[in-house]
Amino acid sequence: MSVRSPNPVIASPRVLDLLDHLHGLSTFQEAQITSESYRQKDGFDDLMRDKFIALDQDKCWFVYQLLLSNRSRYVVEAGTSFGVSTIYLSLAVSQNLKSLGLDASQGKIIATENEATKAIRAKEWWNQAGKDVEELIDLRQGDLRETLKTHLPEKIDLLLLDIWCPLALPTLQLVQPNLHSGSVVIIDNIVGSADRYKDLIEYLRDGKNDFRNLTIPYNKGLGMSVYMGKR
Repeated sequence: MSVRSPNPVIASPRVLDLLDHLHGLSTFQEAQITSESYRQKDGFDDLMRDKFIALDQDKCWFVYQLLLSNRSRYVVEAGTSFGVSTIYLSLAVSQNLKSLGLDASQGKIIATENEATKAIRAKEWWNQAGKDVEELIDLRQGDLRETLKTHLPEKIDLLLLDIWCPLALPTLQLVQPNLHSGSVVIIDNIVGSADRYKDLIEYLRDGKNDFRNLTIPYNKGLGMSVYMGKR
C-alpha cells in the first residue's frame, strides 16, 4: 500500500498554505505543456522562459530535508523563477541557524533570476512568507554568469540547478571553487532533459572533477552530486 509522505517542513500554517497554493498554480500550468514539448530541442527553452513551473513539491521536501541533514547555511539557487523553491531553502537554513544558535547574518540563499517579471513576483511571494524567509535571500537579477562572479560565500553547502540547460555547466564551474568536500549539487529534470544537460552530465561523471553522482527517481529525475574535492 502506498503511503503519502508527511510534509517535513516546519513553518506557520499561513506559509504552508502559501506553498500549497503556489505548487497548485505550478501543477496546473505544467499540465498545459504537452509531453511532446519536453522532447523538442528547438524552441523548448523559449517556451519555458515565462512559465510558472516550480520545483515539484516532493523534490522541495527532499532538498529541505537534505539541508537540515547537513546543517547547510550557504546555498546558491540557479534559476529562482517565481521563488517557490527559494522559500523552502530559506526555511531550512533558518532552522539550521536557530539550532546552531546563529543569527541571520551567518547564512544566506543566493537566488538568481534573469527575467525581471519573475524576480518581481518572487519578491512578492517572499514578502508574504515573512521576515524569516525574506531576510536570508540575496536576489541577484540578471545574467548569472555575471552576478555570480563576485561576492560568493567562501564555502557553499548546496547548489540547486533548475535553470536553462545551456547555463547549467557554466554555473557549476563558476561556483565550484567555493564548494567544499561534502557540498551537494542538485539538478532538476536530469532524466527528462538529459539531452540538453549532456555537457553537464559528462562533466559531473568525469572522475577528475571529483563528483560522486546519483539519480533519484522523482518525476523526470533529480540529480544529486556530492563534491569530494578540497579535502
